[in-house]
Amino acid sequence: MTDDSTAATAKPKRGKGGGGRRRKPASRGRKTLVVTAWTAASVIVLGGAGLGYVYFKLNGNIKGVDINAALGTDRPDDVDNGSQDILVLGSDSRSGDNSKYGKDEGGARSDTAMIVHVYKGHKKASVVSIPRDTLITRPECATGDGKTDPGGRRQMFNTAYEVGGPACAVKTVEKMSGIRMDHYVEVDFTGFKKLIDTLGGVDITTKKAINDDKSHLNLKPGSHTLNGEQALGLVRTRHGVGDGSDLGRIQLQQAFIKALINQVKDVGVFSNPKKLFDLADDATSAITTDSDLNDVKSLASFANGLKGIGAGDMKMVTLPIQYDPADPNRVLPLEKADQEVWDALRADQPIPKSATDKSAGDKGSAGDVVTSN
Repeated sequence: MTDDSTAATAKPKRGKGGGGRRRKPASRGRKTLVVTAWTAASVIVLGGAGLGYVYFKLNGNIKGVDINAALGTDRPDDVDNGSQDILVLGSDSRSGDNSKYGKDEGGARSDTAMIVHVYKGHKKASVVSIPRDTLITRPECATGDGKTDPGGRRQMFNTAYEVGGPACAVKTVEKMSGIRMDHYVEVDFTGFKKLIDTLGGVDITTKKAINDDKSHLNLKPGSHTLNGEQALGLVRTRHGVGDGSDLGRIQLQQAFIKALINQVKDVGVFSNPKKLFDLADDATSAITTDSDLNDVKSLASFANGLKGIGAGDMKMVTLPIQYDPADPNRVLPLEKADQEVWDALRADQPIPKSATDKSAGDKGSAGDVVTSN
């Protein structure tokens, strides 16, 4: 995640009803992690400069979705206060190259969801993870076949993407939070793996053994340089550590993100043009963005505005939840505490500790298993 508000390109404020919250853009360059976005954008800042071939090659990689056209005026108001909110999703599609991770049942879900709030000045950020199994009231959404899904109560959060793709995922988050998402970033399994391999792996230390046949990850306690397959296994594992829940997996993801951010800052790609281009090529191929970011120039400007945010500048929490008394495999939002989170972000303030004190999230031991080297 990055910083540098002066480098970000300001966008016009939108009026009530037609706009949401649009703030000064930043930049970005992860499947389950915000960091792939941050990496993509960071390397593009330099990778997009120079030969026209480089520009057009990278430009052609980026896939865009016009969220504004899909949602129209049914969005929160634009609040131009210098901050920025980005919805980052990791898709669990099992089609194509991702089929080795499970059976393709005809639809993808948002395996990982994070709201990244970049504060005014672009020097700090808060990241709110939304558990995929959270039961919510999902809004009505258009489907890909021209029909409309009515939504309803007690729907799992990750079904929003399955029902209506990125637009429904954004709409669901905006209805939950009352906050307009300025940008959307999605990363898939295969792109995530390739990016990590091109980066040269990510260094972590595990305090305990991690053995999870379902995510294909087996690590002994100690120092490791994870390749792409292992990194994907780590951010997908839920049975190898902690209580086996999605909440434990979120903690692992957050720990890995910090390790990845530290690695990107230290990798020295700027002195190696080929590696820089390869990273930019992988990163832009791995992501789908909103239409405001689906060209190299816009993505580079966005990235340049986030480059000063390091791992220590991010506050990472799980949306306050409790286990569902009717189904221990599901969780329910803690509405009052959730509102504290949304109110803080809307006011561009830090998330108060009181918001997460009674939450079942961020309480397990999984987050202490992995640290940066």
